[in-house]
Order: sequence, then C-alpha cells, then structure tokens
Amino acid sequence: MSQQKSKNTLINWDLVSVNPNDKNWNWKDLFCFWGVNIQSVIGFSLITSLYLIYNLNIFVVFFGTIIGSILVYFFSNLIGKPSQKFGLPFIVLLRSSLGIRGAKYFGFFRGLVGIFMFGIQTYFLSKALVYLIRISIFYFHPILLDHEFLLIFFLGLNLIDWCSILIVLLLQINLFSAGMIFNKRLINFSATFVYFGILLFFLTVLLTDVQFTFEAFITSFNHENFIRKENLIPLISVSGTVFAYFSIIILNFGDFSRYVKNESELNKGNLSLILNLIIFSFFSLFIVIGADAFLKQNPDNLDRILTNPTDIIGSFDNLLITISALIFIIISSASTNLIANFIPSQYTIINLMPSKLTFKSSSFIIGIFAFLISIFWLTYLSQIGILSIIDTFGAFFGPLFGIMIADYYLIKKGNLANKDIYSLENQASYYYSGGWHIKGIYSLILGFIFSASTIWNSSLVFLQSYSWIIGAFVSALVYYLLTKE
Repeated sequence: MSQQKSKNTLINWDLVSVNPNDKNWNWKDLFCFWGVNIQSVIGFSLITSLYLIYNLNIFVVFFGTIIGSILVYFFSNLIGKPSQKFGLPFIVLLRSSLGIRGAKYFGFFRGLVGIFMFGIQTYFLSKALVYLIRISIFYFHPILLDHEFLLIFFLGLNLIDWCSILIVLLLQINLFSAGMIFNKRLINFSATFVYFGILLFFLTVLLTDVQFTFEAFITSFNHENFIRKENLIPLISVSGTVFAYFSIIILNFGDFSRYVKNESELNKGNLSLILNLIIFSFFSLFIVIGADAFLKQNPDNLDRILTNPTDIIGSFDNLLITISALIFIIISSASTNLIANFIPSQYTIINLMPSKLTFKSSSFIIGIFAFLISIFWLTYLSQIGILSIIDTFGAFFGPLFGIMIADYYLIKKGNLANKDIYSLENQASYYYSGGWHIKGIYSLILGFIFSASTIWNSSLVFLQSYSWIIGAFVSALVYYLLTKE
C-alpha cells in the first residue's frame, strides 16, 4: 500500500487540524459551553437535591461544588491543551496512545455511550414536547384529546408520542449536523436564552412575596456546623458527585477546545465553569426554597420538597409559566444533548471510516439508532437495566483519559508527529504493532478493571463517584511505567 493511499484511509476534513482562521472560540464561548452543560433538568435536580440530602447545609454543598468544579477545571485543561495546540479532536489524539486501530475501536466506546444517551435524552425531550402539544390541543379543541385514535398505543406510545419523537429527532439531526460554526452559535444562544428563563423563573418566585421568600432563603443558611469534622465525608461526597456529573464531558473536551484561539482563552474559559455553577446553584436553590415555602402554606404539601423543575412548574398551576418553562427545558436539554452526546458520537463514528463518512452521514447513523432507542426505551430498554451496561462502557472514559495524559505530557513531552497520526505505514510513529499499541491497551484494560469494580462490586460502590479518577490514575501510572525509557 502506498503512503498516499494509506493516509487517505485515515484523513477526513472533520478530523484534520482546525484551520487557524476557524480558531475563533474565546472565554465567553466556553462560558456558554459550560453553562449549557449545567443548564438541564438533571443539573437543576442534582444541585438542589444535594442541598436536601445534606439538610440544606449550604456551606458544605457550596464548597463541595467548588472543589468538584476545580477538579473538572484541572482535568479539562489537561485534555484540552493538546487539542487546542494541534487543532485535533479527542479520537485523533487517541491514536498517539493506543495506535491507529486501537484508537478506532476502543475510542468507539465513547461513541456507543453517546448514541445511547442521545436516544434516551431524545425520548425525554419528546415528552416535554408532548406536554406542549397536549396543552395546545386542549386550548383549541379539548374534546379531541379524548378521541379514540389518541388512545391507541403501540410500544407504549400514542400518536402524539410518536409524532413528538420524530419531530424532536429530526430537528436535532438537522440542526446539529450543520457544522461547528452553527453549533457554536446554537450553544451561545441556548446558554443566554436559558439563563434568561431561569432569571424570569427566579423573579416569578421572588416577586410573589419578596419579604417572605427572601426570609425563607436566608433562614436556610447555617454555617455554625460547617467546620465540624463530621462534614468532611459529605464534602468529599459532594465534590465527587459534581465531578461525576461533568466527567462524561471531560474526555471529549478536546472536540471543542480545538477551536479555542489560544491557551489563555482556554484557561479563562474553563474557569468560567466555577462561575456558572455559582450562578446556577444560587438561582436553583432560591427557586426551590422559595417555591417550597409557598407550597408549605398548604398542609397538603408538607410531605416533601420538590427539586424537579417540572414538578415545581406544575405546582404553580399557571398556564403561561408552564408553557414558557417547557420551552426553556426543551432548548436547554437539546443543547446539552448536542455537547454531551451528539458531537462526541459524530467524531468517533467518522473515525471508524474516515474516508467515507462526514458530519452529515454520521448524523443519519446516530439518528437511526437514536430513534430505535427512543421508541423502545419505555417498554423494553428501561426495564432490562441498560443503564448499568452503559455505565460499564463509561468506565473506560477515565482510563482513556489517563493514558492520553501520561502519553502526551510524560512520554512524548508535548510533541506530536502530525503526519504520522494519519499514516498506516509500518514505519509510522503510531502504527506500533499492526496499528495497536499493546502497552497502551494493557494499561487501559487494567484501569478499566479498577474503574468498573466500583460499579459491580457492592463493597466498592461508595467509590463510584470517583471511579473516573481511579481508572485514570491507574491507567496513567501503568502506562508511564511500561513506556518510559
């Protein structure tokens, strides 16, 4: 095989180094990027639930959140700098550590998780659209909702459900496959729009009775027991939970940092994650505490505090607030789906057949599988423990990160042979043993065993929040010891 031919099988315009003219992301764009990652129903519920789990000890949860976000900042900088420097996505840089073929197949685990989560998120996105459609039908023709053709179910879905899944899926595929220039605009719009929505929601709660809601919020602050040693374990637990929430993003952060102007903008942009968490935590907690204070005036609402935004919205019994909130939820969930699931899946799928696939064609592949996952989620997939299998695949993420960092910073000292990373020639630097770096794969599997053990070993479940870090450390250490000269 000629060198030119062997290169062509690995080269793709979406996988090559970013044109310097297209490196136009700054810290503000990364602020929106991190904002989108936290602005979701899951993010809202996670933040507020942490405060409830630890009895609204705001200082413990706040500082635990800050520590967790600092860990995310540190690891994101480590994985983001090589991509920013060379303009390459995660899956291409992985070739340096695992070999051309090793990166193709082991890196695809990230794509599998992304496709499954994209399909699941699409299902839940469609449910928000279902609510909007049903509200619209009820407003214009309420009797229609009782018509028998809307009461026919197939795979647990009626006609509105099927239409909603198709609309949400086709809309996402059409928008997300437009390219990174458009995706950046979409991310920036979503972050700004959703923060505007959260502000409106905050003002709605506050202005209902300013003095009452403000006093309820201030009362929840209790710093007296913060310095007690009993709070050390909760502090560590909160930090691990926050880190675990963002860990799925870290491995593929290079897919976005490759577009950042320079390292200075990258550092400032990643620091904005901490600012995002502070802003979002404040608004989320205020909304939950304020809404709860009003609801508790009714004796029927004394049983529990609502932390899910859809439950809080429903408790207000206000049609305008409900419709507005559902729109914000749809936009925020879709943009989170783009960053966490869709784009990582695109790159890993393209890397399977670089000379044949594009952003468009890989999007259609994701769409087909996501459609199947969405329609079978309710009746089948959610019943068979599929999330445990996905978590097991996700146990590869920390070890993949670990060998990439050890390889780039400790073994190759920040150097990369750009031409060899696209070559299948035997003498190429990253061809190793038939395209597989055996030492890297051994390190990866060993780290995976440690990481996955926190999922499947009941005695180690308490370490699950830190499984990513454990796997990364083990793989990095083993890789360094095996490959150092």
